[in-house]
Amino acid sequence: MRFRELVEAKPRLKYLFTGGKGGVGKTISAAGIAYYYANNGYKTLLASLNPVHSLTSLFKQDLRGGAIKKIEGVDNLYAVEVEIDDVVARYKENISRRIREFMKWADIPIDPKPFIEIATTNPAFQESAMFDKMMDIVIEEGQNFDKIVFDTAAVANAVRLIGLSKIYGLWLQRMIKSREEALSLRVKLSFRKEKVMEEIKKDPLMADLISLNEKFTSVRKVLLNSDETAFFFVTLPLSLPIAVVKRFIKMVTAYDIPVGGVIVNMVLKKSVAEATNNEYIKNQYQQQLHYMEIIQRDLGDQVVSYIPLYDREVVGIDMVGRVASDMLDYVPEFLPELLT
Repeated sequence: MRFRELVEAKPRLKYLFTGGKGGVGKTISAAGIAYYYANNGYKTLLASLNPVHSLTSLFKQDLRGGAIKKIEGVDNLYAVEVEIDDVVARYKENISRRIREFMKWADIPIDPKPFIEIATTNPAFQESAMFDKMMDIVIEEGQNFDKIVFDTAAVANAVRLIGLSKIYGLWLQRMIKSREEALSLRVKLSFRKEKVMEEIKKDPLMADLISLNEKFTSVRKVLLNSDETAFFFVTLPLSLPIAVVKRFIKMVTAYDIPVGGVIVNMVLKKSVAEATNNEYIKNQYQQQLHYMEIIQRDLGDQVVSYIPLYDREVVGIDMVGRVASDMLDYVPEFLPELLT
């Protein structure tokens, strides 16, 4: 199914993610998708969750600062570059508050600083913070926009980001259960269930965890809804990116995240290769045919778009619009030969 057929078949599609190996064109693909929807009358938000942002350079507009800004030159298109330092700082503050409250209400006479340091310096902390921010965007901005397109980080971070949608819920449920048990022990001598419930309702940490769990549950329903959500994998016609996408699809499928399809970027046109005397380009084209055969063999039924290799850098509104158009209609001239 091509991208045009996909979006026409799924009018309720609202949350779209792009992922893949670093440097394959996730941002360009996300921008093309966002441009398509905005150009068709949908109020669209393009959100970069990549620690190394490139939307500012891509659109030639200052999108820094972490605020949602209108993209000049395109009706209905907005963008935000999520500032990871700000997100991590706020997330660290929230985690610190929860740990202090937990120890206070559990009457644990221990300095909480070492526990806070452990909790906020673990390798997955940034991914956890970014996942929390992604949930905020889905919940808060989902009411303000018709479509939200997420440009995620490189493949490893994106897998952890999505994986947290399952792990996060298990952690929250266990935290709530532990908190209930701790509060029950504080009043167990009263033998009054009503007293336990009163203590639970008064506990600010418990209220915070319940609120967080409700937010997670709501977002998880969105992530698992194939009518509303789709994850697109971007690859180049090269060995390593193809292998990464194949592995990535298996990982994401294991978390029940809906797969939208594969986008093949920087496809060298047959007409360009035949019109040049440059041996390097001719050799690259022959190598590309080999990798395109692999894509057709292993991912063919999942490819929804091809983006050609352009004669100039993809920068500016005009080029983003060109990408959006090619994502809908471009088919490599040599593709019919590979399919026979």
